[in-house]
This record gives sequence, C-alpha cells and structure tokens, in this order.
Amino acid sequence: MVYGRSRSNLLFSEHDGFSIIENQKTQLLSEVSGIPESRFLNTSAEDLVRYLVDRYQLEVPELDVENAVVDQHEAIVGVHGPGYRLARGETCSAPGTQVTLEVPFTGDPQMFKIRPSTFNLSPPRAEIRGQSIILVQSGTQLSGDEVQAGFDRSLKDIGQYLNWQRSDTRSFNDKLPTLARQTIEQRREKLLANQNLLSGLRFKLKERADAPQAYAAPLKRKRINPQLPPASTAPYRPEPVLPEDDYNNILKIIQDMTLVMERSPAAFSRMGEEDIRQHFLVQLNGQYEGKATGETFNAEGKTDILIRHEGRNLFIAECKFWRGEKAHLETINQVLSYLSWRDTKTAVIVFNKNRDFSGVLQKISEATQQHAQFKSGPKIENETCFRYVFGQRDDPNREVILTVLAFDVPHHEKTPTAKPRIRRI
Repeated sequence: MVYGRSRSNLLFSEHDGFSIIENQKTQLLSEVSGIPESRFLNTSAEDLVRYLVDRYQLEVPELDVENAVVDQHEAIVGVHGPGYRLARGETCSAPGTQVTLEVPFTGDPQMFKIRPSTFNLSPPRAEIRGQSIILVQSGTQLSGDEVQAGFDRSLKDIGQYLNWQRSDTRSFNDKLPTLARQTIEQRREKLLANQNLLSGLRFKLKERADAPQAYAAPLKRKRINPQLPPASTAPYRPEPVLPEDDYNNILKIIQDMTLVMERSPAAFSRMGEEDIRQHFLVQLNGQYEGKATGETFNAEGKTDILIRHEGRNLFIAECKFWRGEKAHLETINQVLSYLSWRDTKTAVIVFNKNRDFSGVLQKISEATQQHAQFKSGPKIENETCFRYVFGQRDDPNREVILTVLAFDVPHHEKTPTAKPRIRRI
C-alpha cells in the first residue's frame, strides 16, 4: 500500500480502516480483470491466488521490543511552567537531554497510518523510519524511572492499537484466498465460454497481440513487491479434462471397495499391494467397461491403476502400503512422473497396517505439503480423503489434482480351533 506522507508524528490517524479494506478488495478485482487474456489463461490459478494473497493481505506490524535499542544525547529542549518564570502557555528553550528508543518491527509500516474501528481520542505519537518505530523523551532533569515509565506507556498504547487492527483485518485476511480464487474462477469460466463459442465457428481465430512471445523466467515472490507468476508462452487451447463428477465417482468406487475390506478382514489381511489392486480393478472395470488396467506403461513408468478412454488417460493412481513419510513422497514423485501433459487428475491410495491410523493420517497431511511441486491443500473430502493441487513436473502452470485416500487394512486374528473331545465308551 502507498499513501501520502504523514504531516505529524501522530499514529493511526490518516486513513479509515474500513475504507482501506474495501479498497483492497476493489484493487484485487481490478487487477484480475486487467491481466491480459492469454497470460491469464496460461498462468496457474493457484499461483495467481498466492500472488494476490501476498499482494493484498494486510500485515499488521509486530513490535520486536526485545531487540529495541536506546540512545541519549544533549539537546535543546522546550520547557514551560512557573519554574522557568513563564506565563501560562509560554515556552522557551533550554539545554537538556534527549533519549531515543528505536524499536524494530515486522509487517507493513503503512499500517501505522490506519485508524482501527476501535480507537480513543489520544492516539500515540512516534516516528516511523523504515522498519523501526522511534520514540523520544526529552527534558532538563530526566530520571531513569521516569523515562522507563514513559516508554512503557507509549509501547502499551501502540500495542493496543495494533491489537485493534488485528481484530479488524483478521476476517479480511482469512477470506482473501477464497475471494481471490472465486474472482479468478469467475473470469476463467467467462473466458473459456468465449473460447468455446469461437471454436464452433467455421473461421480461423485471429491471433492476439497480447499473446506472450518470449519465455518469462520465474520470479521469486517477495513479500514487499509481489510479481505476477510467469505464464506459458504457447497460445491457450482448451483441453478436454475428466469431469469432476466422473473423478468423484472413481474415488467413491475405491472408497466403497475399502468397506468390503473392512467387513471381510480375513480375505484381505495377507494380501500384498498387487493382489489388493486387482480387487479395485474389478470394481472399476464394472463401471468403465473394461477400461481400467493395472501395471500399464505411461510416460516414464508403470502405474498401478489406469483408466483410459478413446486413447486418453482419464485417471491414474498408485497403491502403496504406508512405509513412512519418505516413501510417501517417493510415491508422489512416482505418480507425477507417470503423468503426460494432458493428465490432470490422479490419486495415491495408501493402505495402513499399523495400529496408529490417526498418527498416519497426520503424517500423510504433513508430508504431502512438503513436496516440491505442492501448491495448495488439503481440501478434506472426509476424514481419510485429502485433495491437493500440484504443479506438473515439466510445466508448473499445468495443475494436477492429486487425491490421497488412506485406508486401514484390518488385522485378522485367527480364532483357535478347539480340539474335538474323544468320548470314551
């Protein structure tokens, strides 16, 4: 945020907080609308969301009082009062001492100019220099206790105003990712509808002058000055994708199969990954007319479950027993390496034979978000199903929906067979 220079050292007095929040929303909507069409469609939606959140969230400062430093020097100070034989309201100058406290802070220094919805009629005064706030006390006969009490009082007042700001901005910051995502999706849907309209006409499409002509090197995002994420250089062409309803139906078939496993533990307790996979394939082929296959070559390797239709991959999944976080990340690498550029929906099916299933679920969530190609998530479908957004390995702007489904494979305890009793005659 950029505002005019302060006319005084009076803090929290130049701008109304509600107006600032509404202005941030308006600027976000305006920026999304102003991104050239070709760049907008060729840029990762999740990267755009992160960029907009970085750019428009309100960062209330945090004072670092522990690292504050104090200094003093001689100065000419203003004095008043009967002790200096001055009439009421008169002031004069005299030799004295000036003590300066420099307190570093993190966050946006512009927030010191914004008045929160809760305030009083005596806002604190201080000078803002870069990422430090400067408090000053001066007088002709200063004492250490007096100076300490004055600084403590000023810091308490500033801290109170910052707390009021946090209350005002918390809701806006929490809702900002949703606002950004909805704004992006609305414009994307409109642009895609326009693309589909033109694709049905029997004429060549006119090339746009705003189409990117050169590769833009990825820029490292900075908190102070966020940059738009890089876009693909190729003209945008809508690609057919697996409909959301079909994707959800495939996941439901897999989840329903696990209910069978839970109800018949004896039949599955000694099965390996390949044997369990075959049972999933049977169920999927029942729905997709024999299109589901296992151990099929795709891209750079074999994938456990692959559903194809008319020469295109609709769904790719890997089945693995839980063997720790490292193995889980290797499985995600494996799945992503199988994907061709057109593949956008996939899954990792995790089977757990350990006792602590709740602990495994926590480790899955934490480990998945550590992957280098992770973008956002999880969206929790249910207590054992987590949906994430990843970037494809060779094209980060091409996003992949990866769902992790975790299932507890029950242990089957054999009941000892009682020995028949021999009846003696």
